[in-house]
Amino acid sequence: MRTHPKNFIMESIGKYQIVKELGHGATSTVYLALDPFNEQQVALKVFNANVLNNSTSGKAFRKLLLTEASLAGKLSHPHIVKIFDAIMDGDTNYMVMEYVGGETLERLAEVDHLLPLGRTAEIIYKCCKALEYAQYQGVIHRDIKPANILLCGESDIKISDFGAAVIESQQTTQVSGVGSPAYMSPEQIKEQSLSHQTDIYSLGVTMYRMLTGKLPYDAANNYSMIYQIMNIQPPPPSTFRPEIPPSLDAIVLRAMHKEIASRYQTWDEMARDLVSFISDNVPQQEEIFDTEKFDTVRALPFFKQFNDVELWEVLRISAWRKVPKGEQILRDGEEGLNFFIIANGSVRVVKQGRLLSLLHKGDCFGEMAHLSEKGAKRSTDVLAKTDVKLIEIDPSVLALATSNCRYRFDESFLRIIVKRLSVANTRIARLLSDHEDAQ
Repeated sequence: MRTHPKNFIMESIGKYQIVKELGHGATSTVYLALDPFNEQQVALKVFNANVLNNSTSGKAFRKLLLTEASLAGKLSHPHIVKIFDAIMDGDTNYMVMEYVGGETLERLAEVDHLLPLGRTAEIIYKCCKALEYAQYQGVIHRDIKPANILLCGESDIKISDFGAAVIESQQTTQVSGVGSPAYMSPEQIKEQSLSHQTDIYSLGVTMYRMLTGKLPYDAANNYSMIYQIMNIQPPPPSTFRPEIPPSLDAIVLRAMHKEIASRYQTWDEMARDLVSFISDNVPQQEEIFDTEKFDTVRALPFFKQFNDVELWEVLRISAWRKVPKGEQILRDGEEGLNFFIIANGSVRVVKQGRLLSLLHKGDCFGEMAHLSEKGAKRSTDVLAKTDVKLIEIDPSVLALATSNCRYRFDESFLRIIVKRLSVANTRIARLLSDHEDAQ
């Protein structure tokens, strides 16, 4: 590593070219850097050598650093900050991470910057799905709070800072006393063995603050905070924000329940309650929430072989639209390669005024033009029999998706073709039988 005069940002660290400093704290400095080999921007977290070498706290801090570094390449989810690499070499210790523009949720958890209830529910839903994925990889975060959740755009999130995580595959003693006291679960304070339910509790506290701008316990110091977490029931969020309905109060308070047995048992339980809240309480609008989209695609037969990471990718590459009853969606003879999956409703497939088939929720249409040669034309009219909600895929965008995602689409198309061939064979057999009977 090159050295420079004080207040002068170093030009490079290892192979990474420094662009600018993004922020710094007592233990590390984060830089925006360029990876010249992959031609991409990365975030470089450079750790303070003095902290690592400290005789009293250095050992514990180094263990936390090694925990996070061990996750390099292991957590690959659209709502978790990727760790690409970690270098531990004497006084040069740094981590290479995905660069995420935007801000943490800290500012949006203040009273004068609170988000609408629907957007908050959508953000928390995405956190649920990301932490569920981490749980399946054997990882418990242990330090969920607004400062460790990055917001990109309107409601896209990335969870960061897995330094305090418990990793099931590592048979080593975990560092105790880590985490932020205000967000700690009762079992974490008591230093008991932890499960994913400690993260559910912390996300419940995060949601409480996102909804109200306040922590659930008003404490003058950490000792008072710990006592209240162990012994006092928090007031419902609606105490501080009257428009919060009872259903949302119930989600937060169940997530934060002191007794593990009365808390949400799984991430999916909490996620489903959030979907129900959004469906029942958020006014219908032209835009479809990602929460609703994800819950919809996961239930459709077309996507039954897709895992959660692949489903989030489907949301990223697709366009969703609502089509009113009677409107024409595709026209016989027109050019077009996009294909559609019906998220809700029914469509009529017509040829020269004759009804060929009715397609319903989960069915696909328009895929034959996509699977045929370029320049192929539509062979039927498709009209909305009811109000329909469509997932539209542009093949040129699908071509840029990951190989796993493209493979899943090919699997689904193959199942559809086999099913349609089976139906066609049955119809032909019946026609031949009827013809023979007529003779």
